[in-house]
Amino acid sequence: MMNLRFFVRFSIVTLLSLLAIPAMAATGEAAAHTAGASLNLTTSALGITAVAIFVIAYILVILEDVLHLRKSKPVMVAAGLIWALVAWAYVQAGDTHTAQTLLRHSLGEFVELFLFLLAAMTYINTMQERGVFDRLRATLVGRGYSLRTIFWLTGWLSLALSGIADNLTTALLMSTVIMAVGADNKKFIAIGCVNVVVAANAGGAFSPFGDLTTLMVWQKGVVSFTEFFVLFLPSVINWIIPAIIMSLAVSRERPEPLRDTVVVKRGGVVVILLFLFTIAMAVTMHSVLHLPPVIGMTTGLGLLKLYGYYLHRVEHRELLEAQTLGVTGVTVEGLDFEDDEADNHLADTSLHPLGEDELDTDEHRSKTAAKPFNIFEQVERAEWDTLMFFYGIILCVGGLGTLGYLSVISEFMYTDLGPTKANILVGIISAIVDNVPVMFAVLNMMPEMSHGQWLLVTLTAGVGGSLLSVGSAAGVAVMGQARGIYTFMAHLKWAPVIGIGYAASIWLHFVWNAGLF
Repeated sequence: MMNLRFFVRFSIVTLLSLLAIPAMAATGEAAAHTAGASLNLTTSALGITAVAIFVIAYILVILEDVLHLRKSKPVMVAAGLIWALVAWAYVQAGDTHTAQTLLRHSLGEFVELFLFLLAAMTYINTMQERGVFDRLRATLVGRGYSLRTIFWLTGWLSLALSGIADNLTTALLMSTVIMAVGADNKKFIAIGCVNVVVAANAGGAFSPFGDLTTLMVWQKGVVSFTEFFVLFLPSVINWIIPAIIMSLAVSRERPEPLRDTVVVKRGGVVVILLFLFTIAMAVTMHSVLHLPPVIGMTTGLGLLKLYGYYLHRVEHRELLEAQTLGVTGVTVEGLDFEDDEADNHLADTSLHPLGEDELDTDEHRSKTAAKPFNIFEQVERAEWDTLMFFYGIILCVGGLGTLGYLSVISEFMYTDLGPTKANILVGIISAIVDNVPVMFAVLNMMPEMSHGQWLLVTLTAGVGGSLLSVGSAAGVAVMGQARGIYTFMAHLKWAPVIGIGYAASIWLHFVWNAGLF
């Protein structure tokens, strides 16, 4: 507990220090993002108030586990207050148009990100509901591999899958495998989870779909889809160096294989193919038609909804047929295929007693207790707190940028320190704070950098979160999954070797992609 308190305090002090830089830079020049009125607000009482609001909101985000306050709530309030201050400043200057123009720009960026993530999350939720990930987990657990083999398999799969799905889902899936195989072996579970988190973050760094930061860079048009793949080898090095060292602490014990039979539900394979087709559409529309990638993702979401309608009808019909055979004295006529109330009616087995000649089998109970597939339930299961958190962060950063603070930070980091030091620092800050606001701030600064430097900051923001367990969404989620075993201190124990991988990935990027600098 004392170590956790120390980390929280350290995070708060670091965040305050970073955000204090603009307030101390009295020579900073505040400028609007458009050709509106130019206001110098970085040293004004209004500007400092806006910074204080953001700092307080982010402290509440950091203390989420202590306060049990969802992270989206404080930043959404902060976003509204900051933009109210921005608008007031422009109104006082006699400008009633610039603030709303700038706000609409920030909202437009969020809407693109929101719809893209909603489509991706719905696909992932649907694959989970169809049992695709459960089947993969059961296959790995039932093979009787040694602990060291499972360590390497989960690492490689985390690296590969996070580039297609996302690092959070991949880390949760693979940590479940680690826990199932490890059973009571807490040492293996802890080190296996560290390995999975590092691998998932590394895999997300070389694909636009692997991490939110890479997605933002791609959508901004700074790096094209195929250019991300030059980060593949640096990402692999980032994971494999600490993995090799950590594997020496993993025994070759071969635990008893677990027999867990899982059958993928109807349409599981089709959903996988639709997801791959959706990704292809997003890439094609962006690279060939020069449309935002979100258009391809939302079109693919529409295809999934149409296929979900087909699954709903088929499974609804099967349930009707199965229950009609076993119902005595209960009518099932007139149930609509799109009626949620009808679905709930079918799911209530107490309304459908078994016939005298029908056995109360497990198979029958599973059928009568089941509900037809409902695509809107998968949409409902999206990470709404995370999506609303992104809304608050994007608008907060956009508001602070309008007040001129991003210009001051950009001047300090990318002119005084230089792009290389600044981009390496971005990765370290991402481990302490969060890579989403840090990367969004960099994209709003848009410093003049070579293509190699833009890829460097993409790499460091993606893998920097692996330095601490709380530095990435994957790490935080796995801490909840393996509560009490994979902890902040269990991860911190391996931070030095993870840091070696971080440094090695940066070095390899400079060597392997030297022509891009």
